[in-house]
Amino acid sequence: MPKAKAHPNQLPFDFAPPAPAKGVAELAGLERQVCELVGTVLASDPRSREEIAGAMSAVLNDTVSKAMLDAYASGARPDHKVPASRLFALLVVTDRQDLLDPIMRKIGAALLVGEEVKTARLGQIETLINQLREEQRRLRNEATPIRDR
Repeated sequence: MPKAKAHPNQLPFDFAPPAPAKGVAELAGLERQVCELVGTVLASDPRSREEIAGAMSAVLNDTVSKAMLDAYASGARPDHKVPASRLFALLVVTDRQDLLDPIMRKIGAALLVGEEVKTARLGQIETLINQLREEQRRLRNEATPIRDR
């Protein structure tokens, strides 16, 4: 399977370790940010909101309408909070998982999408190899020969 092209407006990955927001009111306004995220996702997709709602309905096996998407994207309608399942479905059907990263960083996490996990694993393997090489160097200096019979 060929590698998927990145979305032309895809956010770059920030390698700075995120710290969770634990201070007073540090997560205030999160619902508004989710609404803005939904609006950005919908604006970045060339399909109509009806088509996106249809794709979400299929993925969720539940009814999602254009009106629901309109309400989720509107900061003026705070009573229409986006359920996590619908937010995730929206991100999947629009292939805009990258837009979730800034929100994830607020809770001390970072988001890797698809094949990026392999890049992270490669970094982990390289770190393990370096640790083993360091142990090998240390043991070379400390090790005594094994007795000969």
